[in-house]
Amino acid sequence: MPKLHRLAILDDYQGMTLKLGPWGSLPGDLSIQVFRDTITDREALVARLESFDAILMMRERTPFPAALIARLPNLKLIMTTGMRNASLDIAACAARGITVCGTGGFGAPTVEITWGLILNLARDLAKSETQLRAGQWQLNLGNTLEGKTLGVMGLGNLGSRVAKVGAALGMNIIAWSQNLTAEKAAAGGAKLVSKEELLAQADVLTLHLVLSDRSRGIVGAGDLARMKPTAFIVNTSRGPLIDQEALIGALREGRIAGAGLDVFDIEPLPPTHPILAAPNTVLTPHLGYVSEENYRVYFRDAVANIQGYLDSKPVREIKAG
Repeated sequence: MPKLHRLAILDDYQGMTLKLGPWGSLPGDLSIQVFRDTITDREALVARLESFDAILMMRERTPFPAALIARLPNLKLIMTTGMRNASLDIAACAARGITVCGTGGFGAPTVEITWGLILNLARDLAKSETQLRAGQWQLNLGNTLEGKTLGVMGLGNLGSRVAKVGAALGMNIIAWSQNLTAEKAAAGGAKLVSKEELLAQADVLTLHLVLSDRSRGIVGAGDLARMKPTAFIVNTSRGPLIDQEALIGALREGRIAGAGLDVFDIEPLPPTHPILAAPNTVLTPHLGYVSEENYRVYFRDAVANIQGYLDSKPVREIKAG
């Protein structure tokens, strides 16, 4: 019968994993250690993890490529929160006989963060609050979203939910992605347009694509140049979808009105990153999936994954290919 001795819980920045999951239901001889930081140095990471036979990843905060997996000889079970993790080499795990499992979750927190960023950009809420606390009153003039055009790049589960909120606010909804059809766009309440039309017409452009070799840098310098100087761009998917250097240049030169970003090319974001000094931005530390309700699902399912492994009946197993 399978046994597990040591479980590492990675990147628990808020210290919430053990508080929000039913960990007490697991065997008492399973030692659990929580790490609240991210290590990027490979040697230090190997030294930290090589004695563990089970690992729980928090999304893609710590990547697990084949080169790292090969150096963890005791690893038997690795879990990721969610059912998709581009930073985990599942084929390398399969080759080593390591079981990979995911968890459930739901997209509502990401939809809400998307609209939080859009509304903050449109109405300049953060700046107005700072001014109010400094004794100032009504110094800024915001923008109404009703009647404006919301451009959705990626009209899948999250993109279509974002589009519905835009429609409820009286916005015109247009959409584009590489595989989107007119029928699917209409079903999501949007009009299918070309990528060029999406960029040129959107007053707010919001990205909801999976990061892949095909989508990396899908918004580059030329794409930003097609946008209106009054337009906002919002990204709650993955930072590398947008050419970061080109985006910073467009913001500094006033070629777009602003950006709302929950994701970045480097995470956690270093304090010296140039995006922090870029004007007209609303920045949040990858909060799209960070909510108590979502975490409870993650950690409930992680406990069930461990129990399933111990019972030789893995649940939510993720296979290579």
